[in-house]
Amino acid sequence: MAAATQPSTNWHLKENARDHHTSKFSSKELIVRRGQAFIVTFNGTEQPEQNLTFIAETGPKPSKLAKTQATFGISSTVSKESWSAVLQSTSSNSVSISIYSPPNAVIGRYKLSVQSTSSDSSSPASLGTFVLLFNPWSSGDDVFMPNKAECEEYVLEEFGIIFAGNKNHINSFGWNFGQFQGDILNICLSMLDRSLNYRQDPATDLSHRNDPKYLGRVLSAMVNANDDQGVLLGNWSGNYAGGKSPSSWTGSGEILQNWKKSGFKPVRYGQCWVFAAVLTTVLRCLGIPTRTITNFSSAHDADGNLRVDEFYDAYGNHLDRAADSVWNFHVWNESWFSRSDLGPSYSGWQVLDATPQEESGGIYQCGPASRNAIKEGDVDLDYDCPFVFAEVNADCMYWNYDSATGKKTLIFSKSTIIGQFISTKAVGRDDRVDVTNDYKYEEGSTKERDIFKKARKKLGLEDKFDPTAPTPQEIDQKPDISGKFRVAGPLEVGKDLSLILVLANLQSDAKTVHVNMTAWSTVYTRRPVHEIWKDSIPVILSPKEEKQFPIKIPYPEYHQQLTTDNTIQVTALCHVEGGIQVLVQRDITLDNPAIDIQVLGEAKVNKEVDVEVIFTNPIDMELMDCVLQVEGNDLLRGILEIDVPPLKASEKSSTKFKLIPFETGPKHLLVNFSCDKFAAIKTFKMVNVID
Repeated sequence: MAAATQPSTNWHLKENARDHHTSKFSSKELIVRRGQAFIVTFNGTEQPEQNLTFIAETGPKPSKLAKTQATFGISSTVSKESWSAVLQSTSSNSVSISIYSPPNAVIGRYKLSVQSTSSDSSSPASLGTFVLLFNPWSSGDDVFMPNKAECEEYVLEEFGIIFAGNKNHINSFGWNFGQFQGDILNICLSMLDRSLNYRQDPATDLSHRNDPKYLGRVLSAMVNANDDQGVLLGNWSGNYAGGKSPSSWTGSGEILQNWKKSGFKPVRYGQCWVFAAVLTTVLRCLGIPTRTITNFSSAHDADGNLRVDEFYDAYGNHLDRAADSVWNFHVWNESWFSRSDLGPSYSGWQVLDATPQEESGGIYQCGPASRNAIKEGDVDLDYDCPFVFAEVNADCMYWNYDSATGKKTLIFSKSTIIGQFISTKAVGRDDRVDVTNDYKYEEGSTKERDIFKKARKKLGLEDKFDPTAPTPQEIDQKPDISGKFRVAGPLEVGKDLSLILVLANLQSDAKTVHVNMTAWSTVYTRRPVHEIWKDSIPVILSPKEEKQFPIKIPYPEYHQQLTTDNTIQVTALCHVEGGIQVLVQRDITLDNPAIDIQVLGEAKVNKEVDVEVIFTNPIDMELMDCVLQVEGNDLLRGILEIDVPPLKASEKSSTKFKLIPFETGPKHLLVNFSCDKFAAIKTFKMVNVID
């Protein structure tokens, strides 16, 4: 076969896609999974059985040594260890071949060529390109997932639910991962080619692209913009001028498309759930089973001592002076693959985190950390186990800090507040599943404390003197009074915030207490942004007496200070005469008002259907700059933006638009409503599309 005759190739796109679970991609190119055969038919060859050699190669400098080039002839049976081809059928001018890639093949875009060995002079003729992905349906693959329903959810599902809020008040919102839409696969592949590893040494980087733990780590770095001009720029300031507020995104597609369109300049702005959602999209697209995980009361232990320190001044203000922090919630990823480097007991779910918090190996990346290693306190294992262990297990120390003298006094310490209600979406349902017990033994149990000691020992913290640690005397001191904040009204933006401070005297003699109270708006990481309110009260508590003090913060007093996270931290620092100070605090997350979606009629493929979105202004001020943003895979292409006229106090708005669904099955419509008084009011609706 001379190179001059370019063979025409039939890639059997439909059949191969069906067999390889890649039908959801909207590509004209063949997309298949490794460790599984695919059929290709081409013409322009005579006597094919004897004299054909195939070449499959990927990357700029393919080589057999780097596993980025394979040369193979036709054999009678499939080889499970290497690339192979088996003849399916021949006719006078065409030949059908079944091509098999090994289950540990490098993933990416391949060029397939064929050469006739009988005529020495011919150069290989190109049959075209195809994309090879990970294969969780194949038992030989590192990402093999035996449960088919889990494969459907963690690889093929394009809709997700992300949990947020705080430990007292969990809320959730929908997200469009959209891993099979438009150009997303190409953007994911170009992300690999823009990584630091690829830029430094393309051949070595490519040769590692068969390994999910390598790709997971590289992509955890590429999703944030630090170090490598990656996808998203993080911003936790509460001021999002010059970009989009992190809470306004509803899907990954727009972010990834914007990154590509801008010539790969970082997209502004992301926070943890945005980083995690984009990483979910990329890994599911490449075939690695992945989900988002939300950890409530999540520790950011900056100095690696498995302890987080928080500082308050005498007035009860939370001081932003420590590198450590406790976030209301933090979202990361779990991906499913085996850990040949650690052994079978550490395989399964692995933690990856694309949020830039601490450097690892000199750049902002995190994981994969084996979830089993975290649970067992094996913090000496790769990668970044101490940081992840602290996120769910660190001890908390609360200090009073005197800026005049620089003196700090321990108020109290707590070992049971970090890492609560660790949550993910259920398989095949829109429910929350609690996975806390997969990260740690029961809080406060001896087993849990033993694991904590084991982790401290492995990190060399047990034997080392820590000058910043509290003394045993400080830890053992007992307070004379106790306190708590009780919620006494609705927690909604637009309503007054009503709380009750409850103080109780634990002793049998009277106590005089001076209480300093503050309320600050915060971002969800609990970083204080604006002071909203403060007050001081003298209190005398009779022996064993309990007293209640109502607190009311009217909506007009807090609405201008509120961040898009709708979070407020309320603190009371109680100075007890002759006793130790008592800190009472509560993090409040306010709910946005509700928004409602109605599908008016049956949703049928290629038929128009009307949708109505209804919103009532709950406050007695006019709402300006109202915008409705709508997206949903297979329901509409791209994102629909509708300007909504200003809404007077208590006015109800109805916005109608049309959809023309183009695929059958259960689809999710996501809606985001924003205006000058409310940021990102989100909801979603499942729409069942029929033929």
